[in-house]
Amino acid sequence: EVQLVESGGGLVQAGGSLRLSCAVSGFSLDDYVIAWLRQAPGMEREGISCITSSDGSTVYADSVKGRFTVSSDHAKNTVYLQMNSLKPEDTAVYYCAAAMRVFWDLIPTLDYEYEYWGQGTQVTVSS
Repeated sequence: EVQLVESGGGLVQAGGSLRLSCAVSGFSLDDYVIAWLRQAPGMEREGISCITSSDGSTVYADSVKGRFTVSSDHAKNTVYLQMNSLKPEDTAVYYCAAAMRVFWDLIPTLDYEYEYWGQGTQVTVSS
């Protein structure tokens, strides 16, 4: 059974850090691109980062570039999103999702672009 399980969300003050985890089961990280997306209430979903674990390549949205870092641990079959210098506008539900094609620049946000989705984890940044 394929599962993506996010964890690590929570409440943090502006300027703080959180590390999100996306634990994958049912497939190898080398077979899929793992993306992180987020959605705030009343806002459109935003693709913020992705990693192609087979070659380590990464993509970041401008909104998080320089503050967030995506990485993967093959031994644990887990993808991480290290979030530093958090801002109130980073408040959202964060999702990881698995896609079978490589994203070169823009990270798509539509459901059909991804084969599997996690359930999401809430990140709240207070000012």
